[in-house]
Amino acid sequence: MNRRRVPAALAIAVALAGCAVTSPIQPAATSKSAFDGAVYKGKTVSVNPGTSGSPAYRVFIQGATGFVSMQSVRDDAEQRATAFCDRKGKAMESITETTATPPYILGNFPRIEIVFDCIDKSGSPAPAASDDKYAKLAKLKQLLDSGAITQDEFNAEKAKVLAQP
Repeated sequence: MNRRRVPAALAIAVALAGCAVTSPIQPAATSKSAFDGAVYKGKTVSVNPGTSGSPAYRVFIQGATGFVSMQSVRDDAEQRATAFCDRKGKAMESITETTATPPYILGNFPRIEIVFDCIDKSGSPAPAASDDKYAKLAKLKQLLDSGAITQDEFNAEKAKVLAQP
């Protein structure tokens, strides 16, 4: 066998073996969970009760290797679910999340399944005041780290933000 063909064949084999798994978004009522019957079951967490009368959907993403972060797999799944609901002119609301549990070895790669529904954007809750405070504090910290404000200015503004109801 030609020595030039070996690296090419090896590269193709590695690329095919390391593919991530992404399932199409399916109605939750008529589809089966990717965790059903799996050797590594995962952990399910209830996020919201869901909106009555709104159909639920399921999205599943699995990382290509055990070296992919669980957060990047979750971000990918949330982006797909959000884009799905955006196409309907609605907002995505998570109902449950099932995630793989470490260690991520022997086929137990980082994976997540999100069951969600699409709700009216006007029906989505307004951001909480604590979220607003957090955003302001994060912006202040960014200004401090960049040198745009001094530590004293940061402390004064931080005290103002925390004093707000």
